[in-house]
Amino acid sequence: MRHPEAIAQAAARRARRPLVSGSGRLMIVAADHPARGALAVGDDALAMANRAELLERLVLALSRPGVDGVLATADILEDLLLLGALEHKVALGSMNRGGLAGAAFELDDRFTGHRAQDIERLRFDGGKLLLRIDYDDPGSLRTLHAASRAIDEMAARRLPVFVEPFLTGRVEGKVTSDLSGPAVARSVAIASGLGGTSAYTWLKLPVTADPDEMAWVCESSTLPVVLLGGEAGGDQEGVYEKWRKALSLPTVRGLVVGRSLLYPADGDVGAAVDTAVGLL
Repeated sequence: MRHPEAIAQAAARRARRPLVSGSGRLMIVAADHPARGALAVGDDALAMANRAELLERLVLALSRPGVDGVLATADILEDLLLLGALEHKVALGSMNRGGLAGAAFELDDRFTGHRAQDIERLRFDGGKLLLRIDYDDPGSLRTLHAASRAIDEMAARRLPVFVEPFLTGRVEGKVTSDLSGPAVARSVAIASGLGGTSAYTWLKLPVTADPDEMAWVCESSTLPVVLLGGEAGGDQEGVYEKWRKALSLPTVRGLVVGRSLLYPADGDVGAAVDTAVGLL
Protein backbone atom coordinates (compact mmCIF):
# COMPACT_ATOMS: atom_id res chain seq x y z
CA MET A 1 0.00 0.00 0.00
CA ARG A 2 2.73 2.46 0.97
CA HIS A 3 5.63 1.22 -1.15
CA PRO A 4 4.45 -0.32 -4.45
CA GLU A 5 7.93 0.31 -5.84
CA ALA A 6 9.17 -2.47 -3.54
CA ILE A 7 8.08 -5.02 -6.14
CA ALA A 8 10.32 -3.60 -8.85
CA GLN A 9 13.16 -3.29 -6.34
CA ALA A 10 12.79 -6.94 -5.30
CA ALA A 11 12.71 -8.00 -8.96
CA ALA A 12 15.87 -6.01 -9.72
CA ARG A 13 17.91 -7.63 -6.97
CA ARG A 14 16.55 -11.20 -7.29
CA ALA A 15 19.28 -13.79 -7.79
CA ARG A 16 18.56 -15.59 -11.05
CA ARG A 17 19.59 -18.99 -12.42
CA PRO A 18 19.59 -20.65 -15.85
CA LEU A 19 16.24 -22.02 -17.00
CA VAL A 20 17.67 -25.54 -17.24
CA SER A 21 20.33 -26.65 -14.77
CA GLY A 22 22.94 -29.38 -15.13
CA SER A 23 20.37 -32.18 -14.83
CA GLY A 24 18.56 -30.95 -17.93
CA ARG A 25 15.25 -31.41 -16.10
CA LEU A 26 12.62 -28.95 -14.89
CA MET A 27 10.21 -29.22 -11.96
CA ILE A 28 7.85 -26.23 -11.96
CA VAL A 29 4.94 -25.65 -9.59
CA ALA A 30 1.93 -24.04 -11.29
CA ALA A 31 -0.31 -21.53 -9.52
CA ASP A 32 -1.97 -19.52 -12.29
CA HIS A 33 -5.42 -21.10 -11.86
CA PRO A 34 -7.06 -18.39 -9.70
CA ALA A 35 -6.77 -15.72 -12.40
CA ARG A 36 -9.20 -17.74 -14.53
CA GLY A 37 -11.57 -18.06 -11.60
CA ALA A 38 -10.58 -21.73 -11.29
CA LEU A 39 -10.40 -22.10 -7.51
CA ALA A 40 -11.65 -25.67 -7.11
CA VAL A 41 -9.69 -28.70 -5.99
CA GLY A 42 -11.70 -31.90 -5.98
CA ASP A 43 -15.05 -31.27 -4.30
CA ASP A 44 -13.94 -28.01 -2.66
CA ALA A 45 -15.05 -25.21 -4.99
CA LEU A 46 -13.04 -22.55 -3.14
CA ALA A 47 -9.93 -24.48 -2.13
CA MET A 48 -7.56 -21.96 -3.71
CA ALA A 49 -9.48 -18.87 -2.60
CA ASN A 50 -7.43 -18.21 0.55
CA ARG A 51 -4.37 -16.39 -0.78
CA ALA A 52 -2.32 -16.59 2.42
CA GLU A 53 -2.79 -20.37 2.51
CA LEU A 54 -1.90 -20.69 -1.18
CA LEU A 55 1.28 -18.67 -0.62
CA GLU A 56 2.24 -20.82 2.36
CA ARG A 57 1.85 -23.94 0.23
CA LEU A 58 3.88 -22.37 -2.59
CA VAL A 59 6.70 -21.28 -0.29
CA LEU A 60 6.85 -24.81 1.14
CA ALA A 61 6.87 -26.37 -2.33
CA LEU A 62 9.60 -24.00 -3.54
CA SER A 63 11.74 -24.86 -0.52
CA ARG A 64 11.87 -28.56 -1.37
CA PRO A 65 15.05 -29.90 -3.03
CA GLY A 66 14.73 -30.36 -6.78
CA VAL A 67 11.96 -27.79 -7.31
CA ASP A 68 13.18 -25.40 -9.99
CA GLY A 69 10.54 -22.70 -9.90
CA VAL A 70 6.98 -21.52 -10.24
CA LEU A 71 4.46 -20.52 -12.91
CA ALA A 72 1.96 -17.86 -11.85
CA THR A 73 0.26 -14.56 -12.61
CA ALA A 74 1.64 -11.18 -11.59
CA ASP A 75 -0.14 -10.96 -8.23
CA ILE A 76 1.24 -14.29 -7.01
CA LEU A 77 4.75 -13.92 -8.45
CA GLU A 78 5.04 -10.47 -6.88
CA ASP A 79 3.94 -11.78 -3.48
CA LEU A 80 6.58 -14.49 -3.77
CA LEU A 81 9.14 -11.87 -4.77
CA LEU A 82 8.40 -9.84 -1.64
CA LEU A 83 8.61 -13.01 0.47
CA GLY A 84 12.06 -13.77 -0.95
CA ALA A 85 10.87 -17.15 -2.23
CA LEU A 86 12.10 -16.70 -5.82
CA GLU A 87 15.83 -16.45 -5.13
CA HIS A 88 17.73 -18.79 -7.49
CA LYS A 89 14.38 -20.05 -8.81
CA VAL A 90 12.79 -20.01 -12.27
CA ALA A 91 9.90 -17.52 -12.44
CA LEU A 92 7.46 -18.00 -15.34
CA GLY A 93 4.75 -15.43 -16.02
CA SER A 94 1.27 -16.58 -17.10
CA MET A 95 0.28 -14.58 -20.16
CA ASN A 96 -3.33 -15.24 -21.16
CA ARG A 97 -5.98 -15.77 -18.50
CA GLY A 98 -9.01 -14.17 -20.21
CA GLY A 99 -10.90 -17.42 -20.85
CA LEU A 100 -12.56 -17.57 -17.46
CA ALA A 101 -13.54 -21.05 -16.26
CA GLY A 102 -17.21 -21.76 -16.96
CA ALA A 103 -17.86 -18.50 -18.81
CA ALA A 104 -19.73 -18.28 -22.11
CA PHE A 105 -16.51 -16.76 -23.50
CA GLU A 106 -14.21 -19.38 -21.92
CA LEU A 107 -12.55 -20.25 -25.22
CA ASP A 108 -11.67 -16.61 -25.89
CA ASP A 109 -8.22 -16.90 -24.31
CA ARG A 110 -7.25 -13.25 -24.54
CA PHE A 111 -3.93 -12.03 -23.20
CA THR A 112 -4.88 -10.42 -19.91
CA GLY A 113 -1.81 -11.41 -17.89
CA HIS A 114 1.91 -10.87 -18.39
CA ARG A 115 3.12 -9.30 -21.62
CA ALA A 116 6.57 -10.02 -22.99
CA GLN A 117 7.75 -6.57 -21.89
CA ASP A 118 6.51 -7.22 -18.33
CA ILE A 119 8.43 -10.49 -18.10
CA GLU A 120 11.54 -8.75 -19.39
CA ARG A 121 11.13 -5.72 -17.10
CA LEU A 122 10.71 -7.84 -13.97
CA ARG A 123 13.62 -10.09 -14.94
CA PHE A 124 11.46 -13.20 -14.95
CA ASP A 125 12.70 -16.23 -16.84
CA GLY A 126 9.96 -17.04 -19.33
CA GLY A 127 6.25 -17.13 -19.99
CA LYS A 128 3.41 -19.53 -20.57
CA LEU A 129 0.37 -19.27 -22.80
CA LEU A 130 -2.75 -21.39 -23.17
CA LEU A 131 -3.77 -22.35 -26.70
CA ARG A 132 -7.23 -23.93 -26.82
CA ILE A 133 -8.53 -24.51 -30.34
CA ASP A 134 -12.15 -25.32 -31.16
CA TYR A 135 -12.58 -26.20 -34.83
CA ASP A 136 -16.26 -25.15 -34.59
CA ASP A 137 -15.47 -21.72 -33.13
CA PRO A 138 -14.19 -19.06 -35.58
CA GLY A 139 -12.91 -17.13 -32.56
CA SER A 140 -10.11 -19.67 -32.19
CA LEU A 141 -8.36 -17.94 -35.07
CA ARG A 142 -7.97 -14.83 -32.88
CA THR A 143 -6.36 -16.96 -30.18
CA LEU A 144 -3.97 -18.50 -32.73
CA HIS A 145 -3.02 -15.07 -34.05
CA ALA A 146 -2.47 -13.59 -30.58
CA ALA A 147 -0.45 -16.62 -29.50
CA SER A 148 1.83 -16.43 -32.52
CA ARG A 149 2.52 -12.72 -31.92
CA ALA A 150 3.27 -13.42 -28.25
CA ILE A 151 5.74 -16.12 -29.29
CA ASP A 152 7.44 -13.61 -31.61
CA GLU A 153 7.61 -10.97 -28.86
CA MET A 154 9.14 -13.44 -26.41
CA ALA A 155 11.66 -14.73 -28.95
CA ALA A 156 12.72 -11.16 -29.78
CA ARG A 157 13.73 -10.86 -26.11
CA ARG A 158 15.31 -14.34 -26.07
CA LEU A 159 12.77 -15.44 -23.47
CA PRO A 160 11.38 -18.99 -23.52
CA VAL A 161 7.63 -19.42 -23.82
CA PHE A 162 5.77 -22.57 -22.80
CA VAL A 163 2.80 -23.18 -25.11
CA GLU A 164 -0.02 -25.34 -23.72
CA PRO A 165 -2.12 -26.54 -26.70
CA PHE A 166 -5.44 -28.39 -26.67
CA LEU A 167 -8.08 -29.29 -29.20
CA THR A 168 -11.31 -28.49 -27.40
CA GLY A 169 -15.05 -28.32 -27.85
CA ARG A 170 -18.22 -27.98 -25.82
CA VAL A 171 -19.86 -31.13 -24.51
CA GLU A 172 -23.28 -30.35 -23.05
CA GLY A 173 -22.18 -26.74 -22.82
CA LYS A 174 -18.94 -27.46 -20.93
CA VAL A 175 -15.54 -26.82 -22.49
CA THR A 176 -13.83 -30.20 -22.80
CA SER A 177 -10.35 -31.00 -24.08
CA ASP A 178 -9.76 -33.99 -26.35
CA LEU A 179 -6.90 -35.99 -24.82
CA SER A 180 -6.86 -38.74 -27.44
CA GLY A 181 -3.52 -39.37 -29.09
CA PRO A 182 -4.53 -38.04 -32.52
CA ALA A 183 -5.99 -34.85 -31.04
CA VAL A 184 -2.94 -34.11 -28.88
CA ALA A 185 -0.59 -34.84 -31.81
CA ARG A 186 -2.54 -32.43 -34.00
CA SER A 187 -2.42 -29.73 -31.31
CA VAL A 188 1.36 -30.26 -31.03
CA ALA A 189 1.80 -29.84 -34.79
CA ILE A 190 -0.21 -26.60 -34.77
CA ALA A 191 1.54 -25.12 -31.74
CA SER A 192 5.01 -25.99 -33.00
CA GLY A 193 4.53 -23.98 -36.19
CA LEU A 194 3.38 -20.72 -34.59
CA GLY A 195 5.46 -17.56 -34.88
CA GLY A 196 8.49 -16.54 -36.88
CA THR A 197 10.84 -18.82 -34.96
CA SER A 198 10.51 -21.84 -32.69
CA ALA A 199 13.92 -21.25 -31.10
CA TYR A 200 12.47 -20.29 -27.71
CA THR A 201 9.27 -22.38 -27.79
CA TRP A 202 8.61 -25.19 -25.34
CA LEU A 203 5.48 -27.35 -25.27
CA LYS A 204 3.43 -27.98 -22.14
CA LEU A 205 1.45 -31.14 -22.85
CA PRO A 206 -1.07 -33.33 -21.06
CA VAL A 207 -0.48 -37.05 -20.81
CA THR A 208 -2.83 -38.64 -23.33
CA ALA A 209 -5.90 -40.56 -22.18
CA ASP A 210 -4.05 -43.72 -23.24
CA PRO A 211 -0.54 -43.21 -21.77
CA ASP A 212 0.91 -45.68 -24.25
CA GLU A 213 0.16 -43.18 -27.04
CA MET A 214 2.49 -40.53 -25.60
CA ALA A 215 5.57 -42.00 -27.29
CA TRP A 216 4.33 -41.43 -30.83
CA VAL A 217 2.52 -38.21 -29.88
CA CYS A 218 5.83 -36.71 -28.70
CA GLU A 219 7.32 -37.63 -32.06
CA SER A 220 5.07 -34.91 -33.56
CA SER A 221 7.67 -32.26 -32.71
CA THR A 222 11.34 -31.88 -31.82
CA LEU A 223 10.57 -29.08 -29.34
CA PRO A 224 11.28 -29.70 -25.64
CA VAL A 225 8.25 -30.80 -23.64
CA VAL A 226 7.12 -30.45 -20.04
CA LEU A 227 4.16 -32.46 -18.82
CA LEU A 228 1.03 -30.76 -17.58
CA GLY A 229 -0.04 -32.00 -14.16
CA GLY A 230 -3.79 -31.47 -13.82
CA GLU A 231 -5.94 -32.88 -11.06
CA ALA A 232 -5.36 -36.43 -9.86
CA GLY A 233 -9.04 -37.30 -9.51
CA GLY A 234 -8.38 -39.46 -6.45
CA ASP A 235 -5.81 -41.69 -8.17
CA GLN A 236 -2.51 -39.99 -7.39
CA GLU A 237 -0.47 -43.18 -7.75
CA GLY A 238 -1.95 -43.76 -11.19
CA VAL A 239 -1.01 -40.21 -12.19
CA TYR A 240 2.55 -40.70 -10.94
CA GLU A 241 2.88 -43.83 -13.05
CA LYS A 242 1.70 -41.97 -16.17
CA TRP A 243 4.23 -39.22 -15.53
CA ARG A 244 7.00 -41.75 -14.91
CA LYS A 245 6.44 -43.42 -18.28
CA ALA A 246 6.18 -40.15 -20.20
CA LEU A 247 9.30 -38.71 -18.54
CA SER A 248 11.36 -41.47 -20.15
CA LEU A 249 10.68 -40.05 -23.63
CA PRO A 250 13.59 -38.17 -25.21
CA THR A 251 11.93 -34.76 -25.68
CA VAL A 252 10.16 -34.72 -22.30
CA ARG A 253 12.23 -32.56 -19.96
CA GLY A 254 10.11 -32.13 -16.87
CA LEU A 255 6.85 -31.44 -15.06
CA VAL A 256 4.65 -28.39 -14.49
CA VAL A 257 2.20 -29.38 -11.77
CA GLY A 258 -0.18 -27.33 -9.67
CA ARG A 259 -3.19 -28.40 -7.66
CA SER A 260 -2.31 -32.06 -7.29
CA LEU A 261 0.91 -31.06 -5.49
CA LEU A 262 -0.25 -27.93 -3.69
CA TYR A 263 -3.49 -29.53 -2.46
CA PRO A 264 -2.82 -33.29 -2.23
CA ALA A 265 -5.57 -35.49 -0.82
CA ASP A 266 -3.57 -36.29 2.32
CA GLY A 267 -2.62 -32.63 2.87
CA ASP A 268 1.15 -33.32 2.86
CA VAL A 269 2.48 -30.82 0.32
CA GLY A 270 6.14 -31.61 1.02
CA ALA A 271 5.70 -35.35 0.47
CA ALA A 272 3.72 -34.83 -2.75
CA VAL A 273 6.36 -32.48 -4.13
CA ASP A 274 9.20 -34.81 -3.12
CA THR A 275 7.51 -37.73 -4.88
CA ALA A 276 7.07 -35.74 -8.08
CA VAL A 277 10.70 -34.59 -7.95
CA GLY A 278 11.72 -38.22 -7.51
CA LEU A 279 10.08 -39.09 -10.82
CA LEU A 280 12.59 -36.87 -12.60
